[in-house]
Amino acid sequence: MTAHPEKRLTDQRIKELLRQALPPVAPNAEPSRDLWPAVLRRLDAEPAARSPLAAPRPLRRSVPWFDWALIAGLVLFAASFPATIPVFLYYL
Repeated sequence: MTAHPEKRLTDQRIKELLRQALPPVAPNAEPSRDLWPAVLRRLDAEPAARSPLAAPRPLRRSVPWFDWALIAGLVLFAASFPATIPVFLYYL
């Protein structure tokens, strides 16, 4: 299936469209300011609980009802078809 000859993009037309879409970049372009201090401020603003060495956060106590329904369905399916248990264990 070929495009209509008048609608077909030539290599020159593709180059032209790319030049319009992507403005040229200066050869030695640098950021307008130093970004590293902003990164350090952001890292310092993060709560300490995200650190792997920090004390773990308490687990959520509520589990959505849909998760319980999926677990119940899996248990019922495994009870109905016990041969599927190794398959489930394989994919865990």
